[in-house]
Amino acid sequence: MTHGRANVLLLLAGAIWGFGFVAQSTAMASVKPFMFVAIRFFLAALTVAPLAFREAKNARQSLTGQDYFGFVFIGLLLFSGAALQQVGMVTSSVTNAGFLTGLYVVMVPVLGVFLFRQWPHPVVWPCAITALAGIYLLSGGRLDGLTIGDWLIVGCAVFWALQIIFINRIGIQSGRPIMLCLVQYLVCGALGLIVTLTTERNELFSIIAAGPELIFAGVLSSGVGFTLQAVGQRFTTAPQAAIMLSSEALFAAIFGIILLGERLTLQGIVGCGLIFASMIAVELIPLLRNRAAVTP
Repeated sequence: MTHGRANVLLLLAGAIWGFGFVAQSTAMASVKPFMFVAIRFFLAALTVAPLAFREAKNARQSLTGQDYFGFVFIGLLLFSGAALQQVGMVTSSVTNAGFLTGLYVVMVPVLGVFLFRQWPHPVVWPCAITALAGIYLLSGGRLDGLTIGDWLIVGCAVFWALQIIFINRIGIQSGRPIMLCLVQYLVCGALGLIVTLTTERNELFSIIAAGPELIFAGVLSSGVGFTLQAVGQRFTTAPQAAIMLSSEALFAAIFGIILLGERLTLQGIVGCGLIFASMIAVELIPLLRNRAAVTP
């Protein structure tokens, strides 16, 4: 797969997540957060299981215990991010949640330097800040008083960033991105089920009422979206992947206009432009500089 096609997959993941953000929010009227997380990721596991087994059948070598340990570790990061986001959305506004989740765009390169002394291409820094500014403007350009839920979503952004980083560092070395997804989904589903059985009270009719949101979040947002992320990240860097994935805010606005009849303010239009500009710049500038360096 080429670098460009990988980024197309990441953009598609961002589009799916942008559409699914509403499902996560509205489902909280029917089910508790950890039950939502459990069912969501078990559905995701069922979605990718046939592909994971096919991938295993065609693999040239078997996975090692170290590979599975890495997969489980990434699953723990994913569960931490998903749980914090879902609990946070109970009290956080959609505006605040959208912006604060987007903080992972900046956190990926910062944590990469802090943890591994891995310095990205210089263009990543202004592009990350530009994308974050675009998300801020797209969300309305204002943060009402931060609630406990808001701070939980800030924590979610940290774990999203770590998950992106460690997929690049340990997840893709195995060459089995679909099995990585299956394992991390099972980890999330199992942990979500344990927590919901011990701390939450859920009724069957509530789960049925949230059925459409659960199916969309499980099959598409998780099963398809996170799998596209894992496959696409094999052929790009973590900071560039984070910027591509930040397009979820852009696509959320687009779907809101098309499906809900919402209208973007001038501020929102500027935000869309900043996100799009950051995605184009992070791709074109390194490419043009590399070509200039090899051209005699």
